[in-house]
Amino acid sequence: MTISVLNRTDTAAPKQAEPTLGALHDRAGQVDEDLLPCRINNPELWFAELPVDVEFAKTLCQDCPVQALCLDGALERREPWGVWGGELFLQGVVIPRKRPRGRPRKDEAAA
Repeated sequence: MTISVLNRTDTAAPKQAEPTLGALHDRAGQVDEDLLPCRINNPELWFAELPVDVEFAKTLCQDCPVQALCLDGALERREPWGVWGGELFLQGVVIPRKRPRGRPRKDEAAA
């Protein structure tokens, strides 16, 4: 399994509020709820077991107005699992994709 580590190093960007769940909730409260995919879709989609559902949740996050704040907060909190800010977290780190259950295939070309 490949593990990616994302570090935000945008020093030119203006300083934002602390990336807490409370700050995320407050910012999301200022946005039209129809623009927040995690509020208008089934919340379980962001913690799905099927890789296709996880990829769909990641895609929905791409146009979210609070995506950056959500991702920054998840990185800061080292979220244990789920899709946060368009990235998949497992044990506090970002992973590129969710693998299906069961043993990996022996033939890499088939995977």
